[in-house]
Amino acid sequence: MDGLPPGITAANLSQDDIPEGFSAADPTGDGGSGPGMSKSQQQDAKIAAVLDQCMTPEARQRLTRIKLVKPDKAAAVEKLIASMAMQGKLPGKVNEGKLIEMLEGLGAQMSKQSASKITINRKKYAFDSDDDDDNDDDLM
Repeated sequence: MDGLPPGITAANLSQDDIPEGFSAADPTGDGGSGPGMSKSQQQDAKIAAVLDQCMTPEARQRLTRIKLVKPDKAAAVEKLIASMAMQGKLPGKVNEGKLIEMLEGLGAQMSKQSASKITINRKKYAFDSDDDDDNDDDLM
């Protein structure tokens, strides 16, 4: 027995037969990872599967567009959402508004980390116009 009710085989089990909130599992148990997939590709596939289940299509599309422009920020949000989903900290699906809030929060954290002060040191010349004794009173 492979865990299916009598009379139902994996071949005739369609996506419509799966209850809402569940996903179809690979009967081989290897998660769809073939022998040609590396560990990073397997990890990416797992994260993509989790994101597909816990995000609305609109939020997923927005995240895809953000990934084109800022891949590091999109990767950070993907990891955050995936870890929250795996820990059970997501109350429901992440919609577009919640995704925007997460992006703004990460943007603030990233700007604090990368905030650096820029100082400009200019060369001092002997006949600089910014001298202290250059008040033009001697011309009148």
